[in-house]
Amino acid sequence: MDIKVKDSNGTLLADGDNVTLIKDLKLKGSSTVLKRGTVIRGIRLTDNEDEIEGRTDKIKGLVLRTEFLKKS
Repeated sequence: MDIKVKDSNGTLLADGDNVTLIKDLKLKGSSTVLKRGTVIRGIRLTDNEDEIEGRTDKIKGLVLRTEFLKKS
């Protein structure tokens, strides 16, 4: 099972890549909003090709959909 994870532009993503948000995202269960242009460093791929795990300076353990990301 070889999952190919792509960002919103169709660029392949790999473990450890840095990605940038292309849209403001409100986090579920929190009043925090991740602004467009926020860099997510050192992503990890999941079993789902539409989701990645990452972290920002303030928030750890984020699961983000690849449709809102572009490779930095």
